[in-house]
Amino acid sequence: MQMKAVSTEEPSRLVQSLTGAILACGGWVLSRGANDTGMVNMLFEFEREACVDIYTVLIAAGLELSQTGHIRFTELCQCTRSQPRDCGAEIASVDLEIQTFPLDIVNIMQASGPV
Repeated sequence: MQMKAVSTEEPSRLVQSLTGAILACGGWVLSRGANDTGMVNMLFEFEREACVDIYTVLIAAGLELSQTGHIRFTELCQCTRSQPRDCGAEIASVDLEIQTFPLDIVNIMQASGPV
């Protein structure tokens, strides 16, 4: 699955916290990194039976997933729950792109109001 999200977390801290959270849920982080523009990219996998846990840690880390990301994760969790014997041990792969914004920029954008 390809997913997009935004976050106000500092990129290196976000990469570190997400990596730990994904590993704690039994997932595998295949690649991760951040660039100078604040874009974070992570490629990770997990057994589908852990999809609710993975979804939860993404939200708990402060990610604002795109609408499509929420829909895809919800569908994955519902499908896995309805057929745990058939697909619970299957591996799900997520290619996650996160645009980070420093909190001071977010505050300035909110203060200026709608354009």
